[in-house]
Amino acid sequence: MARLERKPPGARPFRKRAVDARELMDHDDADPELLGRTYRQFRTMNRLVAGWRGTYTERIRPLLSATEPSTLLDVGCGGGDIARAIARWAKRDGLQLTVVGIDPDARAIAAAQDAPNPDDVRFARANSSQFVDVAQRWDFVISNHVLHHLTPVELEDLLIDCELLTRGLAIHSDIRRSRGAYAAYWLLTALPLPVFRHSFLREDGLTSIRRSYTEGELAVVARRGWTVESQSPYRLLLSYAAKPEAAGTAE
Repeated sequence: MARLERKPPGARPFRKRAVDARELMDHDDADPELLGRTYRQFRTMNRLVAGWRGTYTERIRPLLSATEPSTLLDVGCGGGDIARAIARWAKRDGLQLTVVGIDPDARAIAAAQDAPNPDDVRFARANSSQFVDVAQRWDFVISNHVLHHLTPVELEDLLIDCELLTRGLAIHSDIRRSRGAYAAYWLLTALPLPVFRHSFLREDGLTSIRRSYTEGELAVVARRGWTVESQSPYRLLLSYAAKPEAAGTAE
């Protein structure tokens, strides 16, 4: 494992995306014990930094119903913690929501399926294009910390897929790159807490920040019809609202 800096770097490394940096857990030969622990630790880390509780409350919950069922697809679901959390919040609010998480990495799906899952949450090894191929539609399509992993072509393809898949709202949440984000995460994961130990969480998180977009960069590469917004702390939301007459089409 690469050695971490003893101090956060200065401003210069954050002027451009570190597109050549690669997260340790993305390697095919990643240590399975460290990888499994990383997936389990995502639940705590995402609760601290990802902001999905607020996104659910402000953007998803108002569109749910206690009598009419809705569906949500979590693309690149990893260990499934976001999918489970949203399903749990909806159930507590008395709202009907079925959640499916997909990921092309078999290791991620194994971790998601091994965790305790409610009846209204399922996981499958797949990518978004496979659901487009069978013309399946969803009320919500989301992702968490996926965008910074993608090449420009892959990002374009994902956004097109989401336009075809959603009949309601697509939301991609990711990190907003900055020196402040890096320093805050560096300090947080330096704390002597078990949740940050014996996994890829610390080093891969710092790599993710370096790979992530600024608001301006993401606005440049986003497709027409998508909206980029900053979210505290150090977050970006890329969202798309399907028009009823245009659901299932992409220009």
